Formats: sequence, structure tokens, C-alpha cells
Amino acid sequence: MAETGGGVPSEQAARTLVAALIAAGVRHVCITPGSRSTPLTIAFARAEGIRCWLHLDERSSSFFALGLAKATCEPVALVCTSGTAAANFLPAVVEANLTRVPLIVLTADRPARLRDIGADQTIDQSAMFGSNVRWARDLPAASGGADEQAFYEACGVRAVRQSIAPHPGPVHLNVAFDEPLISPPNATPVDQHRLKASPAPSRPGTPGPSTGDVEHVARLLAGTRRPIIVAGPESAGLPAAEIMALAGAIGAPVFADALSGLRTGSHDLTNVLTAYDALVRDQRAKGLAPDAVIRFGAPPTSKSLNQYLAGLTSTVQVLCDGWASWRDPSATASAVVTGDPAATALMLAERLILQADDTWARSWTSRDRKAAAAMREQSRGFQATFEGRVFVELQDALEAGSTVFVGNSMPVRDLDSFADASPKPLQFLANRGANGIDGVVSTALGVAAVTGRPTILVIGDLSFYHDMNGLWAAARHGIDLTIVLVNNNGGGIFHYLPQAAHPDIFEEWFATPGNVEFGRAALMYGGQYVVVENWDEFRVHIAAPVRGLRVLEVRTEREANVHMHRVAWAAAAQAAWGDT
Repeated sequence: MAETGGGVPSEQAARTLVAALIAAGVRHVCITPGSRSTPLTIAFARAEGIRCWLHLDERSSSFFALGLAKATCEPVALVCTSGTAAANFLPAVVEANLTRVPLIVLTADRPARLRDIGADQTIDQSAMFGSNVRWARDLPAASGGADEQAFYEACGVRAVRQSIAPHPGPVHLNVAFDEPLISPPNATPVDQHRLKASPAPSRPGTPGPSTGDVEHVARLLAGTRRPIIVAGPESAGLPAAEIMALAGAIGAPVFADALSGLRTGSHDLTNVLTAYDALVRDQRAKGLAPDAVIRFGAPPTSKSLNQYLAGLTSTVQVLCDGWASWRDPSATASAVVTGDPAATALMLAERLILQADDTWARSWTSRDRKAAAAMREQSRGFQATFEGRVFVELQDALEAGSTVFVGNSMPVRDLDSFADASPKPLQFLANRGANGIDGVVSTALGVAAVTGRPTILVIGDLSFYHDMNGLWAAARHGIDLTIVLVNNNGGGIFHYLPQAAHPDIFEEWFATPGNVEFGRAALMYGGQYVVVENWDEFRVHIAAPVRGLRVLEVRTEREANVHMHRVAWAAAAQAAWGDT
């Protein structure tokens, strides 16, 4: 790597580390202001070959970086100062860990001698993210020694390598800086030429599955006639062509989560099922029970489907997960194959020779088509504003290639229930690692900042409240984002849980109405704000070009939505099972 110029030791270390990160392939960094992080901030700001994103709030910054990394599938760096600033990164680091998104977390620190003696803005930051990172290193304060440049270069390159394949995720470099942090102005000019990135090293691939594991699965599944494939959420999407090729080879219906990447696109959609959440709520679904389950990705969004799968105690279930992953919370897997999912699907397609029951498979797909049509038709028939209809309208109205980011709680469940199979490609994204409601606005803004495609965020009022600070980035960085704010004034999902049967405590402690006028927040951050009165207005606003931040508030009533969901499920059951 090229020389990085002179200056005090803190500057030298920061420039070397930043140059190494850029050379290893980092193209984006999110920075929040602070004093102890000054050497890193200046090094990034003066470097070539990287885009710097300023943020005022560490939590919003970290989730914005998560969105950048989700959209680009590349490692994104984060910078903050010492003390509790670093602690605000934890929720995003947890999410990146669970969804296998690469982040390079750079927390500036004071020298270790200042820990535990009451020094300002000093906490123990070493290994502060625990098992949530792929690798962590406490970098001591630079002293200007002759061997330090090689040390910082190695740490930067290793951080990037540890964050990407074969098991992507966050890494943590806790970088101590001693004073003086910077040289006086013009004392040691920085040679910009020396900061240019070297060619990025090739990115390592993901190992394929063990041949022995695949052959073991082939033996387990020999003789099965009623297989299904369950495609769960995956941050970068599952390999659609390969999984659908496997489905065609073995005659398996594919229960495709909306976040799997399999519901929309140009791949074969013949075997794709989308209304399974409604189908398996009905006891008659037990009559169509499979004798084999092959699951890709994370556990499905649908609680009903997870319960249905857990009840198949005598059924062979195979988990096909990424390298070093084992996502089987219900402990239903009879066998686990880890490795590149595309390679796994192709190897299984070659080795599985099944005599599929075509009549049984067609029964699943036929009932699914009827249930999906009934759900969408019912959503349009309600007089009151129905939250599930948001996704019916969006899927019809959005142009091909658009991205829909969804918040947790009810929005992601409504997406999963009402988004249909379609050749029109739409990308559906969410933070489904820890399933939290924090940082959703910032993550969506990070996605919108780099995709270059229309991006719509659908979010509930409590989740929107949690990350209103994140709205600042829209105007600062000129990001176009439409936010559909589904405002039922509280936690609508709790109405579906046992707590709702206790009215003496439910509204105050679980529904928790916020009574917030969100229009003021949108306007404060320079956004447009509209309360949408009906679906005709909704379609007009969605079709209109967006410049900057736009918030469309859809007001709903929690208890009415519970009733409408139940009516929609009943309509789906009648359409699918009415003849049995």
C-alpha cells in the first residue's frame, strides 16, 4: 500500500487504517461528529474513492449504514466518538449480525490508561458488542513506531475480509487515539495522491455444501411423494432460479415468504404459494400435510406457518442454510445442509429422484390461488380503511423495479399476507433479524440513497416515532423516499395477542396510544406531509413523482383492523376449502 503522509501519530494511524479499508473495497462510511474520532473523520473526509455520509445521531447513522450495506451487499464503515456514542450502535450491530449484513464499526476511544478512573467520555469499549460481531480488535493508541503502519494496514484489510463471505456480518475496531489528535493547520500537508485506493482484492466466495450432507439428505428423502419447499426471509434474497428449478424437479409447492425474493420476478412462478398463512390457519390443511419439508433462509414471517411446520413431527424436515448458520428455532430439522444456497438447490435437484404426487401438489397451488384472490378481493370490499390493502394497492401501482421496505409488527405481516406472486419485479426488504421496530426509517433511507430506484417505506406509528431523528438525513443527503405511515395510534399487533383479553391493563400498557401529530415532524425535517383520506387519493399520491421526503399518513382503527383481518382469513378459507 502507498505511503499515507506525515502528521502526529493519531493522524498517521487513522490515514493508514482508512486507506486500507478503501483498498479492501469499502465505498461508503457513515460518520457522526465527535472530538476523539477527529483523526478518523478527517482521514475519511479527505480520502478519495469513498462516499462520506454525515449524521447527527449515532443510532440513526448505524441503521442508515445497515441500509447502505443491504442495498449494495458490500461492507459499509461506521465512525463515532468515544463513550456512550458507541453504545448507540448496538441495535444496528445486532440486526447486522442476525441478517448477515457486513458493517465495519469504528469506535474511537481514549487510551486504555484512562479507563476506570473517571475520565470524561471514557467507558470500557473493548469487545463491547460481544458475540454480535464476527471479529473485534482493540487497537492501542499509536505512538509513531516504525512498525505501526503495517499493523494498521493489516487490521483494516482483515476487518473487511472478516465482514464479508463466507459468513457476512459486522466487525468492530475500537481505535484508541492519544492527544494531540491532529496537527496544526498547514503543519503537515496531506498528500491526496497517497490516499487513493489501491485495487480492491477479490472477494472470497461462499463455500458450497458438503457432498456428504447432500447425499445424506437424498437418502432421507428417498421415497417421499409430497415434498414442499419453504423459502424464508433473506437479506439479499434467495436464489430464485435455482430454488424454482429444484421445485420443478421434485414437484414441490414453494411456500415463498414475501422477503425471500421469490414472489416476484421473471423466474418460474408456477409452484409459488403466497396465501399459505391463511391456508394453514384452517384445520383442513392437515389433510394436505407434506411428507418432506426443505427449508431455505430464515424462519418464515408467518407465525401460523411456523406452528404448522412445528406440528409435522413425523415429517422429514431439511434446513438448507448459509455457511456457519443454523437457523432452526423450533428444532424441527432432521438434517442441516450449510453452504451456498444456490449450489445446495442445484445439487439437491441433481440427486433427488422423487415420484411426486402431482394431484396433491396441484391441490395446494389451486387452493392457494383461490385464497390469494379472495384475500385481495376482500381487502377492497371493506368500507373502513384496512391496513392490509396498502400492499394490494402498492403492488398494483408501483413501477417494475421499485423497492418496498416494511416495518416490523403488522406491516411485515400484512406484506406477507397480501403481496401476490407476480412477474413484475419488486424488491421487498425489512429488518427481520431481531424483528425490532427501531431504526427502520434510517435503514430505508440508506437503501433509497444508493439503489437509484423508487423506494417506499411502509411503517407503523410507533416504529416511526422510534426513529424520527433519522428523517434528518433525507434533506441533508437529497434522498427521495415515500413513507406510508400506517397510524393506528398504538401497538396494533397486541390486539392479536392474549394481552388483549385484559382490558383493565391493555390500552395503557400494551396498545400505548401515542397521540402524536406526525405531520409536524415531517415538516420539521423538510418533508411533504399528506393525510390520505381514501384509496383514490392514495393511488394518486403513489403515482406522483417524489422529490425528497414525502409522508403519506393512512389513519386506521386498531380494533376494526382485527375484525377485518379475521373476515379476510375467513374469506380465504371459504374460497380454498369450501368444497371439503
